[in-house]
Amino acid sequence: MSAATDERYTIISADCHAGGNHQQYREYLSAEWQAEFDAWRGEYSNPFRDLQDDGRARNWDDERRNADLEKDGIVAEVTFPNTVPPFFPTGAVIARAPQDAEDYRRRWEGLRAHNRWLADWCARFPDRRAGIGQVFLDDVDVAIKEVEWIHDHGLRGGVLIPGIPDDAHMPPYYSDHYDRLWAVCEERGIIVGHHTTGTGLPDYGKHASSTIQWMIETAWYAHRPLWQLLMSGVFDRFPNLKLVLTEQGCDWIPPLLMQLDAFHMQMQSGRIGEMNLKNDAVLPLTPTEYFERNVWVGVSFPGIREAKSLRKLGLHKVMWGADYPHNEGTSPHSLASLRRTFHDWSPEDLRQVLSGTAADVYGFDLAALDPIAAEVGPSVSEVSTPLDEIPKNAFSPAFYR
Repeated sequence: MSAATDERYTIISADCHAGGNHQQYREYLSAEWQAEFDAWRGEYSNPFRDLQDDGRARNWDDERRNADLEKDGIVAEVTFPNTVPPFFPTGAVIARAPQDAEDYRRRWEGLRAHNRWLADWCARFPDRRAGIGQVFLDDVDVAIKEVEWIHDHGLRGGVLIPGIPDDAHMPPYYSDHYDRLWAVCEERGIIVGHHTTGTGLPDYGKHASSTIQWMIETAWYAHRPLWQLLMSGVFDRFPNLKLVLTEQGCDWIPPLLMQLDAFHMQMQSGRIGEMNLKNDAVLPLTPTEYFERNVWVGVSFPGIREAKSLRKLGLHKVMWGADYPHNEGTSPHSLASLRRTFHDWSPEDLRQVLSGTAADVYGFDLAALDPIAAEVGPSVSEVSTPLDEIPKNAFSPAFYR
């Protein structure tokens, strides 16, 4: 075996999830909130498999988590929330937006507790963890203060913005209402992240098919901020703003950009079909040009089909993600998923997707990670071996797309 084929990949997962347990979060609440938290905690029932029994410790236990990731060939991670913060009805990523002022006030304390826990948790392994802080956007000034705290305390994953439901009291993302926030993020180099989320979805009620309706439409609502920001001039007003879309796939993006570019071309004539448009609505660059300059994509558990879209978008725009510790993630079968999807890729191209883009976007130091990868990363020859059988208990879409 040649040295070239036996080299190991350095893998950064651009999509992992973590969070504290309730006792840990309690320590980050101010004293005035702890009694109220204790009452809420006593009535709370956890609905998630990955947060129950022995598996839940993967979210916060350093030794177990690092061992799991290393066994899977992963040496660093971009960390999104997972556990249920104080006063939330469910996990922060999928919970609907606060329903009233009191709900907002309580949940805001929960988010702040999570952000402070996350900063300390990431600081224990700063080379290996890029944590993403959270905000609500009900009050932009309050959100800006928290974004500044997130940046000042080393959460280099940036800030996770929620989806905005149609029935919300907040303006949509195509409003200039959020320009003050974008300005701070641009000035400080803070990444704006948007993950597949339940916050922007409507209330599906309690019907027999409510859950599957939620699942069918989640992707569309998760995609919506991209075209709202692209077509409203946000990236024109803030040319150095960085947006990262995560766990939303990517094969929907090339046809969307083609559609938006066609709209842009038609808009230059002042109309699209029978719809009249003002000249000042036409942006100086095409949507594809803004995407190329301002947007990146964290593609979780890509399959063979999506691998083609990675190339269409450009390998410098895309990042691989394991989605650890979720059931649909590739762990503990990440090597098998890489063999299935990327066995015919060149090592140079695959290194860009597995670590190069993430290092560029999130500031990972590959010189610090490469020695770990030399011990635990999959070899070039291993990944280049086509997968002949899907592992048992492998539920990730990476094996079926």
